[in-house]
Amino acid sequence: MPRVNRVDIGNQIYHVLNRANARVQIFDNDKDYQLFESVLEEAKEKFDMRVLAYSVMPNHWHLILYPKNDGDLQVFMSWLSNTHTRRWHTVKKTIGQGSLYQGRYKSFICQDDSHFLTLVRYVERNPKKANLVKKAESWKWGSVWRRENGTDKQKKLLSEWIISEPKGYLKYLNEPQGESEEKAIQNAIHKSCPYGGDSWKSRVVKKFGLESTLKGVGRPKNGG
Repeated sequence: MPRVNRVDIGNQIYHVLNRANARVQIFDNDKDYQLFESVLEEAKEKFDMRVLAYSVMPNHWHLILYPKNDGDLQVFMSWLSNTHTRRWHTVKKTIGQGSLYQGRYKSFICQDDSHFLTLVRYVERNPKKANLVKKAESWKWGSVWRRENGTDKQKKLLSEWIISEPKGYLKYLNEPQGESEEKAIQNAIHKSCPYGGDSWKSRVVKKFGLESTLKGVGRPKNGG
């Protein structure tokens, strides 16, 4: 199957994710999560990337990024993935034993309206959905915990949202996500297609030559 065209245009919102090779668990303890977050912090400073939200799960992670310039996303993600892989293998003493990730990262554009809030909610409640915590904000390895409980230094990783956080967001975050919302996001993940309203999506698909992403309907195996 041919690869979907990549979009790497500045001032667009991107949902970016990747999984461990063979979906094995790569974050086994606090030090493993801290290692990834430290690399993410370095990458943000090195490439001046705006990190709007994220969640690190036992065998995958989600990032919502807002690059400033054309080409920034690929450079940022290449450094982040390669640096984390090298340091992970060094810590685990497994240098030369194969790829850490299943392949290149997935990314898709998100519309900068209420769809953005829906996407952030999807990413930040991922640990609750996976029954890792009772409340989404209790998962230490994600943006909602940093916003609510992090030190001033930890909060520096996060950039200001393009839309103000709605009143009662934590309550909203912990409520079940609508099936249609979740299916739309998972289909965007599976097809690497834009996530947003129909008219906006049609314009984006035409503008960036992403027609192949809208062929067929699907959702990723094993969800989130």
